[in-house]
Amino acid sequence: MKLLSFLREGSSGFGVVVDGGVIDLTGRLSGEVVTLRQAIAAEMLGAAADYASGRHPDLGWSDITFLPVIPDPAKILCIGLNYQKHKQETGRPDVEYPTVFTRYADSQVGHRQAMIKPGVSERFDYEGEMAVIMGRGGRNIPAETALSHVAGYACYNEGSVRDWQRHTFLFTPGKTFPGTGAFGPYMVTTDEVGDYTRLPIQTRLNGEVMQDAKLSDLIFPVEQLIAYCSTFTPLAPGDVIVSGTPGGVGDKRTPPVYLFPGDTVEVEIGCLGTLRNPVMGEDAV
Repeated sequence: MKLLSFLREGSSGFGVVVDGGVIDLTGRLSGEVVTLRQAIAAEMLGAAADYASGRHPDLGWSDITFLPVIPDPAKILCIGLNYQKHKQETGRPDVEYPTVFTRYADSQVGHRQAMIKPGVSERFDYEGEMAVIMGRGGRNIPAETALSHVAGYACYNEGSVRDWQRHTFLFTPGKTFPGTGAFGPYMVTTDEVGDYTRLPIQTRLNGEVMQDAKLSDLIFPVEQLIAYCSTFTPLAPGDVIVSGTPGGVGDKRTPPVYLFPGDTVEVEIGCLGTLRNPVMGEDAV
């Protein structure tokens, strides 16, 4: 099942993706459940599948604006240097533990929405990644059972403002400019994905392949990331773990390749679909 968050006539909602459009679930599973995060927390994904079964879409694609899959996560935990090729291109040594940093919810845009190049930087970079959306929360989740806590997966473009990222040894300033990350187009539930490690991941800039890898290449797999992160912070339904980017980032190319207004970036991950975003300058917003 594919679920997404959207904006329609000034109001936000969520629904199930079907051929030809979306079945609106906003308030229909329960009057109090009006966001995808609330549906996940209320353990209503099964009810969503039952409601959608046999129904035709009541919203067409032209009726909605895509929002980030989870517009209002309590936590976005991002993993750095989690593919060997990317770690090598950055010159970083092997490490015993995952590199973890955070993003803020207002740094995200949805599918087809413009990623915003900050006016203070000429070093805005792409990072295609797979996002993991938590279904059940917990502390100290064992790696052996961690995948049972996952609601689904989605594409993510963890856009990075490289010079601000390197002002200090902490990444945060380069990772949280408004509109620099993209999340979508939808969440695919775990039953439909199956073994996530079989998925290919590819990032394209204006149609040219820039990153090309497999999820099996992750240094710290999703199970370990959930176990590690849930040790230092409780994870909640709808929390997002962004699992890391492959090699081929623009900043490490010769010459470097950065994002500018007029560019289009696509992140495609197997059955998770293709996240597509134009790039716009901050002065045009």
